[in-house]
Amino acid sequence: MFPLHHDDQSKDLVFQISSTPHQEDITQQDLIMMRGSQELLPYDNGSYLSKFSINEANINIASDPYEKKIMRRDNERQRRQLMAILNASLRSLLPLELIKGKRSISEHMNEAVNYIKQLKEKVQELKAKREELKRVYEHSSSTAHDFGPQINGSLGSKSTSNITVGSTCCSGVQIVVSTSITNCSEVEGFALSGVLKVLLAEGLNVVECASITVNRRLFYTIQCEVDDLARLDLSKLQLKLNFLCNSD
Repeated sequence: MFPLHHDDQSKDLVFQISSTPHQEDITQQDLIMMRGSQELLPYDNGSYLSKFSINEANINIASDPYEKKIMRRDNERQRRQLMAILNASLRSLLPLELIKGKRSISEHMNEAVNYIKQLKEKVQELKAKREELKRVYEHSSSTAHDFGPQINGSLGSKSTSNITVGSTCCSGVQIVVSTSITNCSEVEGFALSGVLKVLLAEGLNVVECASITVNRRLFYTIQCEVDDLARLDLSKLQLKLNFLCNSD
C-alpha cells in the first residue's frame, strides 16, 4: 500500500509541477499581449501615448465625419436662408420694371449691377449740372451787381413794375413779374405780350404762365425752358425786361 500511496503523491506532485508551468505560460502570454497592446509611442509633448489610447482616438475620429456632415448641412441651410433674405432685400431696392417675371438670383444680380452703374452716371450728370448752375448763378449775380446802378438810374422813381429772372432745376428759367394794379389801370393792362416776345427772341420756350393778386399787386410767374442755360445771360435778360416794362 505504501507504493500506491507514493504513487498518488507522485501523481499529485507531477500534476502540481505540470500545472504550474502552464499557469506561468498563460501569465506570460497575457503580459506579452498587454505589453504589446500598451506599447508606448512618442507623443508631441515629450510623453508617450499607448496604442490603446490611439485606438480610442481612432474611434472618436471615426465618429467625427457624421458630426461634420450634420454641421455642414446646418451651415449650408443657414447660408441659403441668408442668401434668400439678402436677395429679397436687393429686389426691394430695384425698380419694378427690372424684376418683372420669373428671374433667377443671378439675373437679379446682373440687373442690380447695371442699375447701380446707371445711378452713378445720373449722379455724375447731376453734379455737373449743379456746378454749371452754380457758375451761372455766380456770374449772373456779379453782372447784376454791376448793372444795378444803371437799372436804378434809368427807371428812377417811376418804376412801378419789377421783374426778377432766375434759373430753376432741369435747365429751366423762371420770370416773376410784379406790378401794381393802379399801374395796370393807367396803361390799360400790363403789356405781357411784350415780355413774351422778348423771351421768344432770346430763345426761351414758354411752358406755363400764372398770375395772382396780393395786396393790390399783380404777380405773373412765367416758366420757360431753354436748350443751353449756360449761354443765356440772365442778368442782361432781367435788365432788358425791366426796361421794357417801365419805359413810356
